[in-house]
Amino acid sequence: MDTVRLLTDPLISAGHLVAAPLFDPGAGQGTRQLAELALALLLSSLIGLERELQQKSAGLRTHTLVGVGSALFMEVSIHGFGAVAGDRLDGSRVAAQIVSGIGFIGGGLIFVRRDAVRGLTTAATIWLTCAVGMACGGGLPLLGAMAALVHFLVVRGFPVMTRRLAHASSSGHVELSLSYRARRGLLGRVLELCTKKGFTVTDFEIHAEGSGAEGGEKGKAKGKETGVVLGLEGRAPAFVLVEELTDWEGILGVDLRSRRDSTE
Repeated sequence: MDTVRLLTDPLISAGHLVAAPLFDPGAGQGTRQLAELALALLLSSLIGLERELQQKSAGLRTHTLVGVGSALFMEVSIHGFGAVAGDRLDGSRVAAQIVSGIGFIGGGLIFVRRDAVRGLTTAATIWLTCAVGMACGGGLPLLGAMAALVHFLVVRGFPVMTRRLAHASSSGHVELSLSYRARRGLLGRVLELCTKKGFTVTDFEIHAEGSGAEGGEKGKAKGKETGVVLGLEGRAPAFVLVEELTDWEGILGVDLRSRRDSTE
């Protein structure tokens, strides 16, 4: 009855809010809430540090702010409206808006370049860091810590496992097709990269596909469009070559297939 009266009477409601202590530890601003924010800070910083060491676009600062911000939103959702809403509080509304809003940050990290999608793992990590912060702010620190451990298992452990599986199942013979603007030293750098990644170049075929789009001196400076097919042999995962070569200046296209597929 008092709650209904508080909500319907503006004067009583305003007086109640004015009379409420601003720094009241018992109103959701106590040691427990500060500890939850600190735990969110720690876990999100660890995730962000791992991304920073991997030189990803979203690193330590981004992940830390996402985690702590999500935890604070959950604290506000649970404790921030008790003086006004009383028993009518629905904290899940704020939580749902956090999940929706974090998609804008994640979506901005994903981009496509030369048919290669980049940033998916970083965007997923942002999403997971948000969930870790929400778990810490929602009073579920064990779940938040476990989710942070899962991050390190997936990001650090899974690549090792996939490399070993590829090593066990791969035939070891692949063909790497490149389309690039002919320039001094580029093919040599490609061959050097293949050797550095553990591959032996068994054969290659070069063919010119055309000249530069512009004529005259500008077209000559830009160079001819050239294609090369490299036959590679090795047990290392060949997709790492594609990931690195797509970022090289002058590379127009990269295609990878097994030698069995090319002979069928």
